[in-house]
Amino acid sequence: MLGKVFKAYDIRGTYPDPLNELMAKQIGFGCSRFLLAEAKALGDDGPMMRNLVVGRDMRKSSPSLAEQLIKGINDQGGNVIDVGMVDTSFIYFAVNHLDCAGGVMVTASHNPPNYNGMKVSKRKAKPVGESTGLAEIRKFAATVDYTNNPPQGGGRTEKRDLWEAYSKHVLAFLDLSRQKGKKLKVVIDASNGMAGTTIPKLFGKKLNTGGFEIIPINFDNSKGEFAHEPNPLVAANVKQTCDAVIKHQADAGFCYDGDADRCVAVDEKGRIVGCDQLTAVLAKHFLASSPGSAIVYDLRSTKAVLEEIVKAGGKPVRSRVGHVFMKGALAEQKAVFGGELSGHFYFSKNFNADSGVIAMCTILTVLANTGKTLGELIKPIARYLQSGEINFQIEDKDAALAKIKEAYAKRGNLDELDGVTIDCFAKDGWWANIRKSNTEPLLRLNLEAKDRKTLDTIYNQLSPMLGHKVDH
Repeated sequence: MLGKVFKAYDIRGTYPDPLNELMAKQIGFGCSRFLLAEAKALGDDGPMMRNLVVGRDMRKSSPSLAEQLIKGINDQGGNVIDVGMVDTSFIYFAVNHLDCAGGVMVTASHNPPNYNGMKVSKRKAKPVGESTGLAEIRKFAATVDYTNNPPQGGGRTEKRDLWEAYSKHVLAFLDLSRQKGKKLKVVIDASNGMAGTTIPKLFGKKLNTGGFEIIPINFDNSKGEFAHEPNPLVAANVKQTCDAVIKHQADAGFCYDGDADRCVAVDEKGRIVGCDQLTAVLAKHFLASSPGSAIVYDLRSTKAVLEEIVKAGGKPVRSRVGHVFMKGALAEQKAVFGGELSGHFYFSKNFNADSGVIAMCTILTVLANTGKTLGELIKPIARYLQSGEINFQIEDKDAALAKIKEAYAKRGNLDELDGVTIDCFAKDGWWANIRKSNTEPLLRLNLEAKDRKTLDTIYNQLSPMLGHKVDH
């Protein structure tokens, strides 16, 4: 049963089958054994290295799952600092702020309310994926026998309120001291998720700071339900934000996912902004204060991201898709910032971790201090035509990729950093990336071209080799 909930980057499943309280307790035992051993192997064996931070989101199943997760950690001998109901990025902060061995967030992020799961971080809030610890945690969890031989590790638990320290950390990214023009008006759709707790904690219950006014949507998270799917990558889920921006003549809108570690921005005309285009805008902002620094970007991003980083004097670093790879690239390259197409934005001053609220604060800083609208900032970057990510169902994914490599081997530059990327941009004005889904018989296509005719032509060439197009 454990094998059903361990994924490539986290632990996720429907509640109560297969993910239930007994499994959460087993996972807690496995997390404690792995994370404490990892910290010790790094030479960190101080008193805080037996401590793990645990937090949870607002789902109905989260309190009981978190309670049993904590029990499992204690049973293995680990101590728990329980920070309560928080956004996922709070855990990354707490692990570093308290200098702990790691942390676990009980959440299913953007999944429907009948799902739950866990995101695991090790020392310094480094991500734990299948190849960096989840496989070992699964193995350790499977070995503990709570029926016949329950462990008695003697770990302890304490509750801590870190909101004041967390607020100070996040608000350091908001600088409205050089604000030009009128006070900003901002729509925020919390999607009935953790942004509904985090935003009032950071900006006050009246949601009216000295620098901008907040218009709240779907902030009530007390029922553990969602007014719409908490996935801002689906345009239909951002419609309320778009409509509210137009209705209130707001300067921008932000729609958060369930655990508030990512958000999607909407400009002053109610148009959804591409996260790759936003990466280019924010890269310029960070390079102004950290000249020559590296900027990490998702390899699916528009070519304009690379071009804008170079133009601003930065070092562009192309990364595989996924937070494990993005965070790793930030650390390795000592990058100041990174952006992913999925709405995750990473910051060196946030321990190389992602944060939806810090992304929003940075965008508001750019808007206030440039005096430009979000639409004006994005317009010069949106200079190429993109297909968006298109899914194709196909059983033999490897055979399809081999066929594509053979067909385009001599037409442009090919690489296999993540899937297959064909780059004919300099010569023929287009490039494409085709990646395999980790969990489904799907290939994912991202295609970009300098004009509509080229985009359509290449799509018509590639699509027959990829399988049957699906609408998700």
